[in-house]
Amino acid sequence: MLIALCFLFASLFPEEPVSKLTAGDEAFLRMEYPAAIEFYNAALEQSLNDPELLWRLARVYVCKGEVHEGEQRASECKQAEVYARRCIEADSTKAQGHSWRAAALGYMALDAGKSEQVKLSYELLREVELAILLNPNDDAAYSIKGSFYRALGNVSWFQRQLAALFVGKVPNGGFVEAEAALKKAIALAPDVMRHQYELGILYIDMDRREEAKKALEHAATLHIKVAIDRPRLKKIQDLLVKLSEE
Repeated sequence: MLIALCFLFASLFPEEPVSKLTAGDEAFLRMEYPAAIEFYNAALEQSLNDPELLWRLARVYVCKGEVHEGEQRASECKQAEVYARRCIEADSTKAQGHSWRAAALGYMALDAGKSEQVKLSYELLREVELAILLNPNDDAAYSIKGSFYRALGNVSWFQRQLAALFVGKVPNGGFVEAEAALKKAIALAPDVMRHQYELGILYIDMDRREEAKKALEHAATLHIKVAIDRPRLKKIQDLLVKLSEE
């Protein structure tokens, strides 16, 4: 009788299946990006223009694309930008939509012409500032902001003047802003390899070798969380060897 009642209750209250969004998140954490995309898209079919799914699709396409170069990276990151824009259109207050659009724009800028790079740089900066305004704890946005200003710090005065003449004014800012943004990213998420790595690269650019070595040594101890961390770890190890030889 007891067994029969158990079966009855089981049929009346079946176990809730794992949602496709949750399955997508689990696949993402395992770095199984094609599977994550499949789960997120299946969930999107049931809930069109859901911002929670759209920003996740933007994120996974960035992470899938950034391990490649050339046309494949460009294609993946353009797809990421489309999903991020759709997220923003569905809910402009969703910080992740802005931060992952900024990430996609950063990679798109690598393959763009000079005038397009200037245009994309302003869009990228606007997106990270919006992300931070909406969520002051968005470590990804601060990290992207830091990388952006590090790149600006490597643009000389002469290059800025040429850009202003021929392709448009380059945004102001440089190494000081980069360091502040990356330190904030690290304070918010000290276990993310990218933040420490970017700080190390910044210190190399600033000729602060000992600080660079310290940041990179710490980065090398952190767990691999996204696919790009694997080649990033190899770069860190190579840089540490080089720094120890100088």
